Amino acid sequence: MILGRDATKRPGFFYMEERDMTGQDASGVITINEIQTLLPHRFPFLLVDRVLAYVPGESITALKNVSINEPFFPGHFPGAPVMPGMLILEALAQAGGILVSKSLEGPLGNRIFMFTGVEKAKFRRPVVPGDQLTLRCFNLKRRLTLCKMSAQATVDGQVVAEAELSAAVVDAATLG
Repeated sequence: MILGRDATKRPGFFYMEERDMTGQDASGVITINEIQTLLPHRFPFLLVDRVLAYVPGESITALKNVSINEPFFPGHFPGAPVMPGMLILEALAQAGGILVSKSLEGPLGNRIFMFTGVEKAKFRRPVVPGDQLTLRCFNLKRRLTLCKMSAQATVDGQVVAEAELSAAVVDAATLG
């Protein structure tokens, strides 16, 4: 299955369809080992555990397993742990980064994927320990090194967050 958009439906809403998953391994996933070759993030800030499906240049569906052992839960909030909304957006941005990385011609090399903006962000319900976030990103526009995506996080099929994300692929040497 892949994520897509239907122009006859409301903007920003997703549908699923059967499609060839070009670029996936035989099991249809990208494992954590490959994710670590695509993203510079590491514990405690790597927020994508597995990729279920992707179509280069189009869409990605990934997972984040939310554990009580996450480092942010002791302080957000003591006695009533809730995953911070900004970290849900970061998880979506990381899934989008994997999509962009797998969509580029050739390896990233010395370039990195930088999150540059958020629009139309909505948080629908809390994410708590034990939840499994399904992260979906769909490419809206791409020009040279800039891209814009529609992103949606769900738990058990219910939308918990959605936004439009902007990002750029930049040379890491220019950052400092």
